[in-house]
Amino acid sequence: MQLDLDFIRQQFPAFDVPSLDGQSFFENAGGSYTCAQVQERLFRFYRERKVQPYAPYEASRLGGEEMDEARLRLAAMLGVQTDELSFGPSTTQNTYVLSQAVAQWLEPGQSIIVTNQDHEANSGPWRRLAERGITVKEWRINPETGLLDPQDLQALLGDDVRMVCFPHCSNVVGAVNPVAQITAMVRAAGAYSCVDGVSYAPHGFPNVDALGADIYLFSAYKTYGPHQGVMVIRRELGMSLPNQGHYFNAHSLYKRFTPAGPDHAQVAACAGMADYVDAVHAHHFGGEASPALRCAQVHDLFRAHEVKLTQPILDYLAAKNSAQLIGPAKAEDRAPTIAIKLQISGEEAAEKLVPFGVMAGGGDFYAVRPLEAMNISPEHGVLRLSFVHYTGREDVDRLLNALDHIL
Repeated sequence: MQLDLDFIRQQFPAFDVPSLDGQSFFENAGGSYTCAQVQERLFRFYRERKVQPYAPYEASRLGGEEMDEARLRLAAMLGVQTDELSFGPSTTQNTYVLSQAVAQWLEPGQSIIVTNQDHEANSGPWRRLAERGITVKEWRINPETGLLDPQDLQALLGDDVRMVCFPHCSNVVGAVNPVAQITAMVRAAGAYSCVDGVSYAPHGFPNVDALGADIYLFSAYKTYGPHQGVMVIRRELGMSLPNQGHYFNAHSLYKRFTPAGPDHAQVAACAGMADYVDAVHAHHFGGEASPALRCAQVHDLFRAHEVKLTQPILDYLAAKNSAQLIGPAKAEDRAPTIAIKLQISGEEAAEKLVPFGVMAGGGDFYAVRPLEAMNISPEHGVLRLSFVHYTGREDVDRLLNALDHIL
């Protein structure tokens, strides 16, 4: 099955914008284009249903139903129960709220494990718990490869460990970690897992149940949607953690970790992400299938397309002595988030790509810890080239041509 790129691009209004014509977008790890289905739902909500939801009058009733629809359909896609999925203003905020709940839940002598492969949003809030007397252990990457070794985690696990926080995929290393293997190890040690999926989910929504994650977080604005954080907390853990919401909502799992009121319009618009996945599935596969199966098939379709486009970039960089590739050199082992250290700074390299129609990013990308662990100065930074499934071969050719001029 080949991805129909023409059909895909028809779902994204950005590709019809004159000012973006002739531009190739390679900073998707910072935020993807928004699909038409999300834009239409957001516009409709603001135009027709911008009232307090869940009241009996029609505009309010319909607004509440759309919010519920978003939770219902996304949870079904991810293979979890509806109330195990909740929304927040961002993944950073969701992680902070979770860390406060875990801090109250832990008992003296217990500890958590974090990694130095993470974006700071899934590392900093957990590390700050050390200020409250909680032991924070660090699962460290290999400084040569940037990879996490599960055997190193095994050496850290013990009866004192209650939570292990790690990324599905690093936003600079790009390697896809063996989540199911890691969560099985964590569970066998009597602990819970918190997986940061922000850098993986844009490349295909995962089945959280199959991954075995107790907590899974990602950002809707990087998965073609509005600026919301999406958070899955499995019921056993979620109901045992202290309530962080209003006391009278303590019985509601999806409200327990949302202290502030939700952004009604953006939550409702998240249903557009499910619309998009269903549209892609109907066009490529057709027929009846469960939401989780449709999602899995679209996931594999996206990944196959991305792997096919990623390998030529990796091969090109491998032949350049002036470019140090961060992470795996095989496309199957990574997401198409490709960070490279150059002789010039990452920001300068990104600026030099602009005249060639390549939109990319340079800097540390809040991944200061992994860069320092690999002996890369965050001030110098890296050039990051990141794309998703709506990218085509023409974009890759434009990128390689541009790199030829700046390297």
